[in-house]
Amino acid sequence: MEINPLQYPVGKFSAPENITLEHRKAWIQTLADFPEKLKQAVAGMSDETLAKHYRPGGWTARQVIHHVNDSHMNSFIRFKMALTEENPIIKPYSEADWANLPDGNEAPIEWSLEGIQYIHLRWVYLLNTLQEADWKKAYINPERGITYPLDRALGIYAWHCDHHLAHVLSVK
Repeated sequence: MEINPLQYPVGKFSAPENITLEHRKAWIQTLADFPEKLKQAVAGMSDETLAKHYRPGGWTARQVIHHVNDSHMNSFIRFKMALTEENPIIKPYSEADWANLPDGNEAPIEWSLEGIQYIHLRWVYLLNTLQEADWKKAYINPERGITYPLDRALGIYAWHCDHHLAHVLSVK
């Protein structure tokens, strides 16, 4: 199956067979650096540019920015659930429906940029305190029928940062 480069500008996520400490450190660094990279990517963007879709049928740049805030808030909570409960079943949500709510379509991006900054500060702080055994703790996504160990989920969200940063940069 061919990958649509407009939809997946950095390719699809592929977890290494064996996730090492080096992988985790690099992924945590991606989360740490992301808020500033995103802020720089949108610096000076006009409302007209923020209203552009990164691909036909895709979200606008504004929706992508608000989506990242929503998604990373949910992920941070999922990590905390996995660390404090035994294989919790998470609550999925409709990302597309959330993106199409008025706040996703119209709200100033600065609100989500600030949210992303503070979520990532706490998330990175938490991740840097984890012990080796913590990385195997997991949550279950009932919609997908998949159990996500935290080390794999970290990789997914590092990819998610790069994936959506590429979307935002593509509308410039």
